[in-house]
Amino acid sequence: MRDSLRARRALNRFAIGLAAVASLVAGARLAQACSGAAPEPTGTETHFPLMYGDRPTVAQLSDLGRRIFMDPAYSASGKQSCATCHDPTKAFGPPNARAVQLGGPNMDRLGFRNTPSLRYAHAPIAFTQHFMESEVTLGTDDQGPTGGRTWDGRVDTAHDQALMPLMDANEMANADGAAVVKRLRTTSYADEFRSVLSAPGENVFDDPDSTLVWVTVALETYEQTSPDFHPFDSKFDAWLDDKAALSPAEARGMALFNDMKKGNCASCHPSTRKASTNRPPIFTDFGFVALAVPRNAELPANRDPTFFDLGLCGPLRTDLATHPEYCGLFRTPSLRNVALRKRFFHNGAIRSLRDAVAFYATRDTDPKRWYARRDGKSGYDDLPARYWPNVSHEVPFAPLPGGRPRLDDREIDDIVAFLRTLTDGYKPLATSTRTASSR
Repeated sequence: MRDSLRARRALNRFAIGLAAVASLVAGARLAQACSGAAPEPTGTETHFPLMYGDRPTVAQLSDLGRRIFMDPAYSASGKQSCATCHDPTKAFGPPNARAVQLGGPNMDRLGFRNTPSLRYAHAPIAFTQHFMESEVTLGTDDQGPTGGRTWDGRVDTAHDQALMPLMDANEMANADGAAVVKRLRTTSYADEFRSVLSAPGENVFDDPDSTLVWVTVALETYEQTSPDFHPFDSKFDAWLDDKAALSPAEARGMALFNDMKKGNCASCHPSTRKASTNRPPIFTDFGFVALAVPRNAELPANRDPTFFDLGLCGPLRTDLATHPEYCGLFRTPSLRNVALRKRFFHNGAIRSLRDAVAFYATRDTDPKRWYARRDGKSGYDDLPARYWPNVSHEVPFAPLPGGRPRLDDREIDDIVAFLRTLTDGYKPLATSTRTASSR
């Protein structure tokens, strides 16, 4: 028992170290992509201190992680894999127009949060309540809650995040870790898993706890190191590299996106290269904000009028429940590949990209459009009134003099045109004339 405990502690330390190294591997690939250098070797070499002599390598873990990711065998229904909700053809985001994906033992259960994309998810910092950002002219600025993964930032690593859907009753619905391991042992690659990940003279399957950690570490390694998760090959990226020109509408949209008095989108979705690394932008600052998104009546949880998804302060995250100032705050997602989505925001209440942009422009100038009630009144309908002071009223929510929205219809269309340039898979022409403002 003591030896097994020591082994699990060592494995957990290894997992933490691997997460850091995998991020470095991904970072190296990004740097090479930006510089035009030769591509990095495929990963058969060693990138980190190995656990058991010459194994496991990053390549071995990544390949196992890929097969686990695609395999529906890990769900109670036998029909749901990670890829079912995180479709590789949709930038590892939702495959359809559902606000929330079906899951559970019979594939008939719904949670209450929209599926995020896993592409470009290698970048978040660990969650902190006080992210201190250095400003050259303004000193150090507290940006408030920042970082972590999921809509409420309640886990910091991809291997911790990978465990969540495996155990969620509304998703893959495993009763416990032993159930996951039992399913793993029936797969076609179980022998390879055992060979690669067993300590000398041992069988990894004899310790279900360690086996489960390896499952999540393999998933993390795949997500962190496979170039499929961070291709940076959108039209915007081609434009950054002088390989594509933006159309007039796209260029106008980018200007509005960055204009602090118009769209002001870049205040939460930074759109410029990071000066310290010269890497392309992820289009999120990983911060948290209360937007007062309309209530989604489609979700079964919302049939209970007393239920509210409050993001940082619950119900799924519990450690910040005593912080009323955090209620209603959700993490800012990346806008890369946003045009591939059919539902938007944490609850999937908004059904089109144009409406998502229009919501920012008209939430406070035309509230009945978003919060219509039978009594003719309007007000934020998915956030208790005591938390309304948490709601952001910065530009573009703040109206112009006379109550006019910050963005008119054409400007909304232009921003949407720009957002479409963030979709991966763009094939630039051999020659292109650059337009619009500087990088």
